Amino acid sequence: MPFRARFDCLWCGTGWQTSAPGDLEGWAQLCPTCLGKAGANPFLRGRLRAAIAERGSAADVIVPPVRGAAVDAAVAPRPPIVRAADHRAPPPAPAFPDDWFLRRGAFERGAIHDAAWQAELDMVTRWLDEQPLAGRILEPAAGVGFFSPLLAGKGELHASDPDGDALDRARERLVAHRLRAHLHVADPWAAQAPGEPQADALVVAFLLGRVRGAGLDGSAGILRSRLRPGGRLALIDLRPDPAGGPPAGVAWTWHEPAILEAALARAAFGRIEVSATGRFFLLLAAEAG
Repeated sequence: MPFRARFDCLWCGTGWQTSAPGDLEGWAQLCPTCLGKAGANPFLRGRLRAAIAERGSAADVIVPPVRGAAVDAAVAPRPPIVRAADHRAPPPAPAFPDDWFLRRGAFERGAIHDAAWQAELDMVTRWLDEQPLAGRILEPAAGVGFFSPLLAGKGELHASDPDGDALDRARERLVAHRLRAHLHVADPWAAQAPGEPQADALVVAFLLGRVRGAGLDGSAGILRSRLRPGGRLALIDLRPDPAGGPPAGVAWTWHEPAILEAALARAAFGRIEVSATGRFFLLLAAEAG
């Protein structure tokens, strides 16, 4: 990746201006705070190692980022999946913006809250990284792709979202990490396309909270239908913290962990493991029966 004197951090999105052409931040395109976390985060650690190598082998001339066909080819598109006519699914999910994840701008809640949120979001990332996900990985409602680089490093990622602009941000993240994935605009509750193979893993982040209680069983059944027997499900959702909920205007249902676990069990998921990070996030892992 070429040196950039001014950039938005690839991990947290913070804008940063380097002070000299040799600054490691500009080669890694990571802010100093995220560089400081590299020891505990595999993606940050990999980016740091690559930046050190790139800085050591680079010429004196700073090359601008490559745009165009070469970048577009790094993320292969897929045609949209057609919705099943008989599935009464919730409406397509609006993507959560980067600022929501990063507690910036309208989503700042004060230093104490924001620090606690960031610490728990790091716990979510570590939990997801520890899941045995491999092979064909589906990520419906991927949004801006906050977790997509991690998943693309584990297997063949197929990420979708109804918001094409959000997927453009996901594409930028993947290209910045030199990772490949299949991105396509689609309703997260769309039926599986004819001939599409079932997945080895399915990652569902901040999606089931958009489903009302009466539709939970049907939604869990849709998730199960996308996975092969023995496939892994990793589910991330929100706990009912007043300041940690979804963006304003997003309809949300706070499901008790036992309710989600029971719905997954009825949809033929087994080996269900439920945990929480503390105030903000609920984590469920399961295996398709």
